[in-house]
Amino acid sequence: MAEVTATAMQRILPGDLVRRAPSPFDPPPGLRGEGAVRPIDLLNGARAWLVTGFDEARAVLSDGRFSADKVRHRDATSPRQHQAAEVAEREDGIFVFMDPPEHTRLRRSLTGQFTVRRMRELESRVREIAVERIEAMKAAGTTADLVPAFALPLPALVICELLGVDYADRAEFQERTAIGLSATSTPEEQAAARAGLAGFMRRLVAAKRANPADDLLSGLAHDADPPLTDAQLVDVALVLLNAGHETTAAMLGLATFALLEHPEQLARLRDDPGLIDNAVEELLRFLSIIQLGVSRVTTELVTLGGVDLPAGATVVIATPEANRDPRQWPAPGTLDLSRPRTAHLAFGHGVHQCLGQQPARIELRIGLGELISRLPGLRLAVPAEQVPVRDEMLISGVRSLPVTWS
Repeated sequence: MAEVTATAMQRILPGDLVRRAPSPFDPPPGLRGEGAVRPIDLLNGARAWLVTGFDEARAVLSDGRFSADKVRHRDATSPRQHQAAEVAEREDGIFVFMDPPEHTRLRRSLTGQFTVRRMRELESRVREIAVERIEAMKAAGTTADLVPAFALPLPALVICELLGVDYADRAEFQERTAIGLSATSTPEEQAAARAGLAGFMRRLVAAKRANPADDLLSGLAHDADPPLTDAQLVDVALVLLNAGHETTAAMLGLATFALLEHPEQLARLRDDPGLIDNAVEELLRFLSIIQLGVSRVTTELVTLGGVDLPAGATVVIATPEANRDPRQWPAPGTLDLSRPRTAHLAFGHGVHQCLGQQPARIELRIGLGELISRLPGLRLAVPAEQVPVRDEMLISGVRSLPVTWS
């Protein structure tokens, strides 16, 4: 799964590539260097190529000569077992690690489930959940830790809505998810949580086969063409869970922290709520919480940014640096919510562009908007330097965010 790859990559990258800068909002200092494409030596002894330029990163993500298939191609950052190139058709559902045409078939089935109607209904439900969480915070007083009180449960409940998890089962679902994604859990606890989640999903798939409802997983179980196996459905559900929960939760917490540390931008948004869509895009660009989680392997000799990459080269995209490329944006290290909207790489690019970007944008737009409007005087309850930052993870964020309000 995606988090397994991230964990493995974290263990083999030089430390200066994953440690955060003095500011929790800036890219790790080690990402900066000469040229938009440069070689790096991994701790496992392998050579890889780091891509920090915006145009170069887009080229990697849109060019079929850069493969995402970590089964057929040996990726120096991946723990996945490498097989021969002529391996038979993949039977798993981990579409983020596939190339066309296998990726295309699974992606098409998934795209068909993100209907306009479902997204409209989701928007209404996200608002209900956000308001419920905020009102619960207010009922408990005038202070809260925003991470467990809001940033974590909101996307967890939303992904439950999409996958069709029964309300009575959500406690188990959320508990296992929290353990599996927690940086403080032991490897044994995380492995047990992931195994538990897989078992949970197998039971859920069986339930959707027998009694379909109006949810994404039921649609995939009964409407996919060609049909998906139970194993594929479990894999797809776990990919959606990880992509739709951890990243959005991290973004909600870190984006709120960034706004509180940029009071002039927060005031601008409070005075003009219509700025929220623009604000979300700028925060996605500015924070770029996925530091080095995307890699590709060249299938032939490719020239990128004036550098010749041999066939079989592992290429790692530094999204935070690419999203602050001065060739693309003026003053890229400045948070400016009124910056004209332009393309960024927070959701990737090309055929693997994040399938859940629409739900994520809905959650960020509504979640941040409701926090600002319903909690007047929202501010940090501790000095900024006391906010514990998740600085050793490939998906950056905050472990907790103590806040108070008027």
